[in-house]
Amino acid sequence: MPRKLRKKSYNGIYHVMLRGINKQIIFEDDEDRFRLLETVKRIKDNNGMEVFSYCLMDNHIHLLMKETEETVSKAVQRISSSYVYWYNNKYERSGHLFQGRFRSENVENFTYFLTVMRYIHQNPVKAGLAANVFECKWTSIFEYVGSNHLVDVDLGLSLFSSDRSKAIELYSAYMQITNEDECLDDFDGIRMPDSEVRNYLVELGVSNSSILQQMEKKTRDSIILELKKLKGVSIRQLSRVTGISKSAIDRVR
Repeated sequence: MPRKLRKKSYNGIYHVMLRGINKQIIFEDDEDRFRLLETVKRIKDNNGMEVFSYCLMDNHIHLLMKETEETVSKAVQRISSSYVYWYNNKYERSGHLFQGRFRSENVENFTYFLTVMRYIHQNPVKAGLAANVFECKWTSIFEYVGSNHLVDVDLGLSLFSSDRSKAIELYSAYMQITNEDECLDDFDGIRMPDSEVRNYLVELGVSNSSILQQMEKKTRDSIILELKKLKGVSIRQLSRVTGISKSAIDRVR
């Protein structure tokens, strides 16, 4: 069956996620992360694409970008193939590193543009890897409040104020707002029905969501962790079934 064509963004802006095959680690050390960013910069300079934000997690990458001279598909393909070639040489391995076709969503209005940018910058925070966005080393947040080398910051800042200092202040505050935004839910396409999730909860000895909510945190988190291992469930779905906030579920590791 032929692949379904990506829906074209009318303004060329996309939120892109590249994930390691079987969710495996794609960055072993900081050299790997620097290499990925250097690759993005080189291809950006070559094809004129714009990059508005990024986040490098251990096993996946988020990019908010705009296609210009070539399609987003072609640009991401060149980024991934270049990085994989280098990575395989470094670690004396062969084969795929990223999981199949990259995922993307269209970003066609300024409200969602800012939502996606905040989601990307808060990824490490919601994963429990940092207390706030300014503790996140491998995101683009500092390009907005300091000097920028890779990221195109003008559009994002202009949405807050024409005065650059004021824009940076308002932007920084917005990036730290607590939220339950979810963009590009990280599941593999086969959704488990809510009823099956509830049945699995019963198998774990939890007859209803109220009981789970009232449990001691350590016990509750161990059950949530088991739920997160289920194939085809999303954080949003688990929040809906259990009544526990998405941010709390996301932090369980």
